[in-house]
Amino acid sequence: MSCCAPGAEMALDLKASISVLPSSQEVRLASRSLGGDLRQTDLSVPTVHCAACIQAIEIALGKLERIESARVNLSTKRVSIRWRGDEVPSFVAALGRLGYDAHLFDPEADGKDKTVSELIRAVAVAGFAAGNIMLLSVSVWSGAEGATRDLFHWVSALIAIPALAFAGGIYFRSAWNALRHGRMNMDVPIAVGVSLAYAMSLYETMTHGEHAYFDASVSLLFFLLIGRTLDHVMRERARTAVDGLARLAARGAMVLRHDGSHNYLPVEEIEPGMQLLVAAGERLPVDGRIIRGASDLDCSLVSGESTPKTVASGEQVQAGTLNLTGPLTIEATAAAKDSFLAEMVRLMEAAEGGRARYRRIADRVSALYAPVVHLTAFVTFLGWMAAAGDWHQAVTIAIAVLIITCPCALGLAVPIVQVVAARRLFEAGVMVKDGSAMERLAAIDAAVFDKTGTLTLGQPRLVNASSIDPAMLAIAADMAAHSRHPFSKAIAAFAGFAGQPTLDAVSEHPGLGIEATTADGTWRLGRRGWAGWKARTGGEGKYGGFGGTVLSKNGRIVASFAFEDAVRSDAKAAVGQLKESGISVEMLSGDIAIACGEVARTLDIESFTPALLPSGKVERIEALTNAGHKVLMVGDGLNDTPALGAAHASIAPATAADVGRNAADFVFLRESLLAVPLALDISRKAGRLIRQNLAIAIIYNAVAVPIAILGHVTPLIAAIAMSASSLLVIANALRLQGSGLHAPARSTAPDRRSGIGALARSS
Repeated sequence: MSCCAPGAEMALDLKASISVLPSSQEVRLASRSLGGDLRQTDLSVPTVHCAACIQAIEIALGKLERIESARVNLSTKRVSIRWRGDEVPSFVAALGRLGYDAHLFDPEADGKDKTVSELIRAVAVAGFAAGNIMLLSVSVWSGAEGATRDLFHWVSALIAIPALAFAGGIYFRSAWNALRHGRMNMDVPIAVGVSLAYAMSLYETMTHGEHAYFDASVSLLFFLLIGRTLDHVMRERARTAVDGLARLAARGAMVLRHDGSHNYLPVEEIEPGMQLLVAAGERLPVDGRIIRGASDLDCSLVSGESTPKTVASGEQVQAGTLNLTGPLTIEATAAAKDSFLAEMVRLMEAAEGGRARYRRIADRVSALYAPVVHLTAFVTFLGWMAAAGDWHQAVTIAIAVLIITCPCALGLAVPIVQVVAARRLFEAGVMVKDGSAMERLAAIDAAVFDKTGTLTLGQPRLVNASSIDPAMLAIAADMAAHSRHPFSKAIAAFAGFAGQPTLDAVSEHPGLGIEATTADGTWRLGRRGWAGWKARTGGEGKYGGFGGTVLSKNGRIVASFAFEDAVRSDAKAAVGQLKESGISVEMLSGDIAIACGEVARTLDIESFTPALLPSGKVERIEALTNAGHKVLMVGDGLNDTPALGAAHASIAPATAADVGRNAADFVFLRESLLAVPLALDISRKAGRLIRQNLAIAIIYNAVAVPIAILGHVTPLIAAIAMSASSLLVIANALRLQGSGLHAPARSTAPDRRSGIGALARSS
């Protein structure tokens, strides 16, 4: 079985899918911004083949100006290209020069995969032809001679012609397309081997020879196609979960116009700022904010939580959630391609595309396959000609070498495990960016947790409102409405602030707080040492010793805020499982020591560092790294982003800020922190399976190739052995799917008994 995608895709109706190549303007409109001038375009390349094709595409696109990266996903036949600037690079033309037809990726159109049905038809034709030729061969083997034997051979030749043309066309078209564009792929030696087997048999028939190998050539195709079909079905099964997400996403929504009219728009035409009417029973098409109405939402599609979530005006909602009980009017805050649901789909599909160390090794070896195997077969032919002088025997053995040396098992060894592991994580509510992330996570020996929003639920409650001047609380709520920080949201929620902020000149300083400038002066809401800068010179007043979050005016503290938060109910179990796995655990936080100490005692975390700025978290991670540790960072806030990037591997909850999710290697969708040890366990198991698969592939070639060179393998046996090696690799990878791993609980109730009323407690 070849690890490359079948050339059957070329038999599809390409005219319907790529009748007109996308223009630069269409490419730009279809691309999405990644911040600054960096953009990403996804192209569908249905004729991508194998590791050699992946390498050819990535190298060619990488040489173009302003291309940051190009990654090919073999399972989805998608090329993701990141580029900079206003002018679109000519990557579509570059793919055309390589012989790959490309069009803009369309989830609806490209999700309708016809490859499996094409392969099944080819298997049926090859199997029917092979069976009939085998029946004729029985008569020859039973002693048919002379004209009778020649007749059976000619009938076999005629049966083989349509079988080779239809079923073999999958390989012939693929090989010809590669050769005419100056490339080699894994279908070239297969096409050569099948053609030589038929040609040699035809020569034997024309010269009245005793032996013909029509049964071998057609049976060879039959077994190769069986293996390839199983490979393709396996990849499709691995993608079922993410395909289900894309299919369940809303196709459009009713848009409310300023004049009171409304009309239905497809989801791709919905833009941020539009007001959408979402009736009960409909899915939310894009991320948004509720501006009218209250309802219960089924969030199981995006978070796995089975318990409905009650929402009301002012709350943020995500694409893919199902509105259950009441009509909602929401304001779109992101286009469909930038929604949280679309991000999850991209993360799932990217899992196979990472260039981990094992993947790079396998790709380099596979890329050398075509020239090495042709040279090996040619040398084998010359050797047998010199040794035996029988060209018939020499050609037969060379064909067997061509077939048996296909590195299909090696090409599948890494990506098939990554795909299965990514699906296993996805089913447990964990999204992974790529296979290299799993490889890095498997190597960690230290875990660092942020506190608020990670070890705790990140839903603090203001507990000292009665001691705060209502006017100061109103100003603080107005400022807090500009921020997504949990403490800011707690202040705004307690004050009932649901409208638009009225302050204009407001800026947020990650890790410090919010600053607003008015005619009265400068207001700051945030870290005490930053907001109340005059307090450090003796002007503390009655608020000087109280609290870590304060409101100040012109540097003098005018209000202080105390919060309590709830520790995640299974955080202690997650920390305990990490320790049992040999991982040292510590906590880093920007909160004061009292808050951190109480959480650390609750969770049995021996080491913690309080009152850290974002740079302090990075410094601590760098110190651990310099000491020889491979560090996992688990955090959710905007101020955790630098630390997530500095760590060897990183995980963020789905509630994290967008920039935090983008910086993390993994995103867990449910409240359960058991996702962290689960991801570690699956990543370690995946690493072991990858090493086992590479060993299987190496041992197979080390044993099979010498046997074939010595002449002990027929072309048919070579085809069976090659398919068996690939199936063995797939079966080994599937062990991960059925392993006894426990997914995080689908719902967890906040543990209010462990509320942390510490941020503003006086010592």
